[in-house]
Amino acid sequence: MKVAIIMGSASDMPVMEGAIKILQVFGVETQVDIVSAHRTPSYMMRFATSAHQNGIGVVIAGAGGAAHLPGMVAATSPLPVIGVPVKSRNSIDGWDSVLSILQMPSGVPVATVALNGAENAGILAAQILATSNKELQNKIVAYKDGLAQKVDASRKEINS
Repeated sequence: MKVAIIMGSASDMPVMEGAIKILQVFGVETQVDIVSAHRTPSYMMRFATSAHQNGIGVVIAGAGGAAHLPGMVAATSPLPVIGVPVKSRNSIDGWDSVLSILQMPSGVPVATVALNGAENAGILAAQILATSNKELQNKIVAYKDGLAQKVDASRKEINS
C-alpha cells in the first residue's frame, strides 16, 4: 500500500519533504500531489473519495492558514488521515493551522502532528501500514533502535 502525501499548495513542499524522505527510508511507496481544499474542491473530492480504491492506505495532508484540507479529506475518505499543520507566510504563527486540523468534530478524526512535523507524520503513516506488514514493522523497530543508539552515544559522550 502507498501513502498519499498531499498539500494545499506547492509552497508547502519544503515541509512535506520530511514525510517523503522518511517513507523512502522505510521503503514505503508514496504518491505526492497538490490538492487544494479551497481552490480545487472538486479535485479534492475526487481524490478523497477514490484514494482507497487506488492503492492508498494512509493520507498525509499538509495545509497552512485555515488548513481545511486534512479535515475535508477525512470527512469524505474511509482512510486514516494524518494532518500536518504548516506555518505559512499568511498564518498566525502557525496556530491557525494547528487548531484548524486539531479541532475536528466527533466522527471525523484527523491524527495531528506538530507544526511542520511532516517527518513524524511519515513515521506514523508507516506505523499504521506496519500493523499488517511484518517486514515494514521490522524496519520501524530497527529505526527506533537507531534512535536509542544515538541517545546512548550522546550520553556516553557527555559523561566521558
